[in-house]
Amino acid sequence: MNQPILQSSYGVTLVGGGPVTGRDLKTALKMAPVVVGADGGANRLMQAGIAPQAVIGDLDSISSQTRAALPPDVLHHLTDQATTDFDKALRSIVAPFVLALGFAGARIDHGLAVMNVLVRHADRRCLVVGPQDVAFAAPPDLALRLRPGDPLSLFPMAPVTGHSTGLEWPITGLHFAPDGFIGTSNRVSAPDVRLTFESPGMIVILPRARLKAAVTALRALPARPRAPGHDAPPAHAK
Repeated sequence: MNQPILQSSYGVTLVGGGPVTGRDLKTALKMAPVVVGADGGANRLMQAGIAPQAVIGDLDSISSQTRAALPPDVLHHLTDQATTDFDKALRSIVAPFVLALGFAGARIDHGLAVMNVLVRHADRRCLVVGPQDVAFAAPPDLALRLRPGDPLSLFPMAPVTGHSTGLEWPITGLHFAPDGFIGTSNRVSAPDVRLTFESPGMIVILPRARLKAAVTALRALPARPRAPGHDAPPAHAK
């Protein structure tokens, strides 16, 4: 059982090595003020003048300047070569939710690996923030407050069935599968959307503009048990 490295009662902003704009980082920090770097994401944070509370990964992408600037106890070297740095970091964080930036890159294999990690660690309530979309693993029961006309895509990473209200094309009676039926480009038809799933494995994809609505929906779910630690929001400036 992986032991948590960082525990927080606040949201966590997890930054990877992919592109992250200053605006994206500012938006994330307003909602999730605790900052963690996934390996090379620490370089981006330090360049932005933000000292991460923890850096987690195999640490092969951290520059010598970043390594020298951070206290040794901030660096957490996980040597498992069978998993990605995103996996290592996410499974090591216990928080109400995680906003993951710098993981929605151009490489297809990296993108698929990120979706794989989301469904395998769905209990972490992680939202991957991309240039246009936000993606997260669906819980068994999800209530979203959205705008009619919003696109809403459902992509299965395993065989999944479920029910919906508030979508233009209801999903009740459909059998989703990665090699079968998928639910891209559905549309919201009512402000209150309800999704229930009979098994895990579904990814929900919303417009980037609905990030706050997605965070609100996930935070409304029953709280997970949490050990005490890191309960004060940190100062971010170096």
